[in-house]
Amino acid sequence: MKLNRIISLSITVITLILSTASLASNERRIDIDSKVITQHKANINGQRFTYTVATGTQPVWDDKDNAVATLQYTYYTRDKVDDNTTRPLLISFNGGPGSASVWMHLAYTGPRVLKIDDEGYPIQPYGVKNNPYSVLDVADIVYVNPVNTGYSRVLENDKGELPTKAKQKELFFGVNADIKYLAEWLNTFVNRAERWRSPKFLIGESYGTTRVSGLAHELQNSQWMYINGVVLVSPTDIGIKRDGPIKAANRLPYFAATAWYHKTLKTDLQAKDLDELLPEVEQFTINELIPALAKGGFIAADEKHRIIKKMADYAGLSEKFVKQNNLDIPTQFFWKELLRDRGQTVGRLDSRYLGIDKRDAGESPDYWAELTSWLHSFTPAINHYLRDELNYKTDVKYNLFGNVHPWDRTGNNTGENLRLAMAQNPYLNVMIQSGYFDGATNYFDAKYTLWQLDPSGKMKDRLSFKGYRSGHMMYLRHADLKRSNNDLRDFILKALPKEAQAAKY
Repeated sequence: MKLNRIISLSITVITLILSTASLASNERRIDIDSKVITQHKANINGQRFTYTVATGTQPVWDDKDNAVATLQYTYYTRDKVDDNTTRPLLISFNGGPGSASVWMHLAYTGPRVLKIDDEGYPIQPYGVKNNPYSVLDVADIVYVNPVNTGYSRVLENDKGELPTKAKQKELFFGVNADIKYLAEWLNTFVNRAERWRSPKFLIGESYGTTRVSGLAHELQNSQWMYINGVVLVSPTDIGIKRDGPIKAANRLPYFAATAWYHKTLKTDLQAKDLDELLPEVEQFTINELIPALAKGGFIAADEKHRIIKKMADYAGLSEKFVKQNNLDIPTQFFWKELLRDRGQTVGRLDSRYLGIDKRDAGESPDYWAELTSWLHSFTPAINHYLRDELNYKTDVKYNLFGNVHPWDRTGNNTGENLRLAMAQNPYLNVMIQSGYFDGATNYFDAKYTLWQLDPSGKMKDRLSFKGYRSGHMMYLRHADLKRSNNDLRDFILKALPKEAQAAKY
């Protein structure tokens, strides 16, 4: 009898253990520290070579050396490189904030890109194809997903509890918190990858430009890691103010580019090439529109009428519409108004894309035509690519857009910090890449940011701008995929110091 009780008790204990183990194994969570290695072949820029991909996760530690999050990354290295001390490392971030690194990873710089048509529209079956223009021929690349994007996640403590929302915001979700923890994470990554002696470049897109502008300074001043170049793709304001008349006027060149693309300009302007038209509109914006807007309600009637007519001509809009908006046309009004007579709206991030609304009346589009188009192709491609080609398998959801809000935008001095990083480091160069049809971070704002980044003009030989006939993600258009990668390749190679060239003024 006693023996039967012992056996029964033992069975119960074993059952509980198995049940607990089963529950644990069924929990959906990402490995805190992991790596999967795969081998691949490429034909890029006329060169055939093999490369290795490390897909994995690496912890974020707090100031007490506890793991508080884990970041998922994908790291590409060219094989048979005898000495990586001269081979650049390109560190890539996207923006949002709250956006994964998928966009530039699978559409711009990586060796595999989306299956899309030559203008960037989705086609089925979804998937990826070889990218013959990738910069992997000249630089190794790591794509980093910040907390809550991709497979990156906040971690529970030893009691199984997540940090409070306030604590998470303090650690991760703000301009300066984001820069601080990512700089620490990169220090660990560079250590593990043994890349301290390699030239390093940062590339960020959209809010990612705020991120990498701040990182250039933080890495130099807190991690003592010096950068050779920073690339700002479709940049935000990076803390450089563009308020009042500047903000309103700077939209006009973008309006003109979009109107030209959709052929809504008057015959004489429409006949001009975009490269001829835009400098003309830029000069009008700087020399006439900004001063006119600065005068506000006290502008002379004849001058106001002349400015209204020129604006209407350049923007492809009616004089009545420009007058009704007091020369200050909100972008959402423009997206709705430009093709209203055709019953179509234009996209926000890329105004080549067209949408249709429930009503032609109204002040803004029902949805962003370009974003819905992009999600068509990006979502299946990244999930297929990571799982089936890179062999990184998890049931954790890949967040193209993660929950990082409310985001703390206070204390954004990233533009000034980038200037200071450049001043401290004679090796550091900066390039901006922008699409002319981007209405979210318009190209003329980007030029203005470039001009204001170093008011002294002493470092302007290390600052450059490249424009493209596409939108926010200019690389989705095949012609610009080739051109933008070539511009990036040239920038990287030119930013490398010559042998024995010292970092000094």
